[in-house]
Amino acid sequence: MRVALFLTCVNDTLYPDTGRAVVRLLARLGVEVDFPMAQTCCGQAHYNTGYRHEAEPLARRFADVFREYEAIVTPSASCAAMVRELYPRMGERARAEGRGGGLSAALAPVIPKTYELTEFLVDVLGVTDVGASYPHTVTYHPTCHGLRVLGLGDRPRRLLQAVRGLELVELPGAEECCGFGGTFALKNADVSAAMGADKVHHAESTGAEVLCAADNSCLMHIGGTMTRLATAVRPVHIAEILASTEEDPTV
Repeated sequence: MRVALFLTCVNDTLYPDTGRAVVRLLARLGVEVDFPMAQTCCGQAHYNTGYRHEAEPLARRFADVFREYEAIVTPSASCAAMVRELYPRMGERARAEGRGGGLSAALAPVIPKTYELTEFLVDVLGVTDVGASYPHTVTYHPTCHGLRVLGLGDRPRRLLQAVRGLELVELPGAEECCGFGGTFALKNADVSAAMGADKVHHAESTGAEVLCAADNSCLMHIGGTMTRLATAVRPVHIAEILASTEEDPTV
């Protein structure tokens, strides 16, 4: 299987260790991963801010870069949701505006084979025990795109429960948004900050050492709040936990 890593802008710029963790993890499971150097933004930031037409060239580029791969794996539920849920809408809107079906046709090949990491592990590779070891107490925050758009369900939890040495504890109010929401955090800063503080207080109440999620954008927001509140809980992407072994601990 030819598998490509779609790293995403946030990870490429701020959290490259997450991408390295994905490659280590998949390599351990016998998957050879390519990293197409021509990849850029999927257009989510543009689309969500109302710049749909400006997002279209980025979507076309995504399709051109990843078209030949059998699977596209990303450590970002929000970017996977952009491709799977919003690319079809972009194509249909372009058609409705009389600009033909060219965009839909260009995007169609990549939409069904784009997977968030935990989906790929559980649904495509058929594994929940990935051979990880992580001797820490962890609580899991299901991010909005993973929970409500992709419907990741219990996939991340099943993967975490199989990690040796990891104690998984329930997060109160787990299904509540952390308050990031892209530009929501900028346009509604006070509300966003309050939501982030609620999420951090819930994490603290569990006694966990680590709060993990499938989106570094949310972890960035939560982590910033943790720093301001001087909490002992650390934000860690689920890929870095799953990549960790006794021989090669990630964190």
